[in-house]
Amino acid sequence: MPSAQFELSDPPTDAISAIQFAPASLRLLVASWDKHVYLYDTSQSGGKLLQTYEHRAPVLDVCFGESDEDACTTGLDWDVRHLNLSTGTQTVLSSHNAGVKSLAYSPQHQILISASWDSTLNIHHLASPSTPIASISLPSKPFSISVTATKLVVAMASRALNIYDLASLALAASSLTATDDPTAAIPVEIEPWQRRESSLKFMTRAIACMPNDAGYASSSIEGRVAVEWFDPSPESQARKYAFKCHRQANEQGIDVVYPVNALAFHPVHGTFASGGGDGFVALWDGVSKRRIRQYQKYASSVSGVAFSGDGKYMAVAISPGFEDGKEGGGEGVVKVFVRELGENEAKGKGAK
Repeated sequence: MPSAQFELSDPPTDAISAIQFAPASLRLLVASWDKHVYLYDTSQSGGKLLQTYEHRAPVLDVCFGESDEDACTTGLDWDVRHLNLSTGTQTVLSSHNAGVKSLAYSPQHQILISASWDSTLNIHHLASPSTPIASISLPSKPFSISVTATKLVVAMASRALNIYDLASLALAASSLTATDDPTAAIPVEIEPWQRRESSLKFMTRAIACMPNDAGYASSSIEGRVAVEWFDPSPESQARKYAFKCHRQANEQGIDVVYPVNALAFHPVHGTFASGGGDGFVALWDGVSKRRIRQYQKYASSVSGVAFSGDGKYMAVAISPGFEDGKEGGGEGVVKVFVRELGENEAKGKGAK
């Protein structure tokens, strides 16, 4: 039986930068360059737009916080905000000195991490707003971040990659003295648990951590995905690998290489989805190194992929990606689709 897919009504009016399901429901947050965050209920076919939240500038990332009623947003206004989804109240948690590309919330440590193009991470304690905000300098500009239960992975320019221990980040603010400005970030020095160089030769576009806390996948602008493990032992590091994907032959039979814009791990099966500038979404078994399936081509570049907390649904955001060199994509190329997955649709295939 083919899986059911539906398109969300009332999509954003400009490119989609991020999508995320709530941890314990089928609420879906969508961030857009149209300066809005959208909240949908996707529990019924067609979905329902519950609310929009206007921001001062394009929104680059959004995530749920302590509950399905709490969200955090960030973008080109340089601010990190807490958003009460019930009341619409926005509270500035901290400000960076440049646009803020990525957010990640750790429920285990109740901290929100923001990564800015000013080459800093800010650490926010959502459960105790009076705790000072720690700021950590990065060696280069961050492009994507992701968390596990114990670690934060930061992919940066110059193919640099830092892995931090989340417990250390959560403790970073404990020795700080609060200032008169609760949104002021105080610099602290924290050594990464590991420093690595990306396995990919070209710029990292996305990173996503395995749900079992064992490692991560990263993708590049040059149609490749790398899979790596945290364990520093030679045996474990020998398992890492990279593979080509999201490449399509043109009329002359030459491979056209597309960026891999989005990665997301399935919370139950540990497989992962990739979304590319070629308009395709593929499911992969990272352990057995096999592609499970590739879905039909979407009308424009895939800009976001997310799984629901129970793993039964997958959301796909598409936006014009300009990979074909043409400005603008005409009407109707910004959309969000929600696919109900079959029981074994995202299950790994096992070794060859």
